Amino acid sequence: MKLHVAVWAGSLLLALVVGMALASLVWTPYGPLSIDLTSRLLAPNAAHWLGTDEFGRDVLSRIMTAAASSLIVASLTVGIALIIGGCVGLAAGYFGGLADRLLMVFNDTLLAFPNVLFAFAVIVIAGQSKYGIVIGLGPAYAPTVARVVRSSVLSLRERAYVESSRVMGNSSAYTLFRHVLPNCTAPLLMLATSLFGWIILAEGTLNFLGLGVPPPAPTWGNMLASGRPYIEAAPWLCIAPGMCFALTLLAVNMLGDALRDRLDPRTRKF
Repeated sequence: MKLHVAVWAGSLLLALVVGMALASLVWTPYGPLSIDLTSRLLAPNAAHWLGTDEFGRDVLSRIMTAAASSLIVASLTVGIALIIGGCVGLAAGYFGGLADRLLMVFNDTLLAFPNVLFAFAVIVIAGQSKYGIVIGLGPAYAPTVARVVRSSVLSLRERAYVESSRVMGNSSAYTLFRHVLPNCTAPLLMLATSLFGWIILAEGTLNFLGLGVPPPAPTWGNMLASGRPYIEAAPWLCIAPGMCFALTLLAVNMLGDALRDRLDPRTRKF
């Protein structure tokens, strides 16, 4: 029963965020970059449901546009991390020996760097944009994926069906992608949900520090940063993006916990 409730609650919250992001691609109540100095710092009202900022821009419109940016960045980053980390983990776990040691030394070296610091170094080179964040955060989270995949492959490579594939003369690549990788799906799905939440938070941190998407393009992080000086006079400027972070992370965590309870044999209820 608890699993059922968590799935529905998490799905509804995430659907709300995704729906808001999709709607912003075709419609917003006002232009997210439209300045109206006669409507500066208006409290939430019938015309502006979440109020306006210091330049008279509609907060709801900017929140909707920022949701699309955050979801695109998180989705692309998770995809890059899964591809890079998955390939490294598959090779290290399956071949073992020297290849495993070399790959894991390099992997653990990257794992020692704080993710945001690694992304910052890449953004300095690639430039400030949402794609710069993707290029920075994707490889930063790949070592975590590699560790999870490697541990799964180490237990799978000794299974009878993998050995049978080798005996039949199938290539290592065929065996890896036909027999080993599909059996890593469950831990990868659980990790992907966690990564999605971590990356939303990391992307927000970079934007809050001014290292991500440059203004005036809206993101939840830079909206928090720009609203900080007005927190007493106009608290809605921080409450709105802060609640978006909280609801998105809550939704992802609820879905991740439900997925873990469903797929992890150690917590699955028969």
